[in-house]
This record gives sequence, C-alpha cells and structure tokens, in this order.
Amino acid sequence: MGMNATQLIRMANQIGAFFASQPDAEQARTDFALHLKRQWDPQMRTALFAHLDATAGEGLNPFVLQALGGIREQIEPQVHA
Repeated sequence: MGMNATQLIRMANQIGAFFASQPDAEQARTDFALHLKRQWDPQMRTALFAHLDATAGEGLNPFVLQALGGIREQIEPQVHA
C-alpha cells in the first residue's frame, strides 16, 4: 500500500474540515462517510480504521473521530455471528 498513516490522517482531517463546516452536524458526518466510501479504496479505509484501533485516533480531528465512530458499520461492514 502506497499510503502511510500520516498521509491518511492528513487527508481525513482535510476532508473532515470541509464537511465539518456544514450547518447540520449529523448530515456532515453522513456526507463525510459517503465521501470515504466513494472516493477511498478499501485498503485506505481499512488502514484508517487500523490506525484508529491502534492509537485511539491519534492525530485525527474531533469531527473525524466522531464521524468514524458513528459510521464504521456503513463503511466497513462487520459480520456479526
């Protein structure tokens, strides 16, 4: 994979800053999730969540952390037994 965590964090924060400026916070988080789903390949999304798990989201801004926490199931479907 060509991207490291630092690059992914910077990109996620930049995208987050754009969506965080929307007046409706819930809609902003949904739109952020959709953007990652459409624009990021699965390896990038998996790597971002791996970083989140490993470091509790070190370096990510509060909007991104909140958005990722709320939309993980949408972005990265988990199989529940």
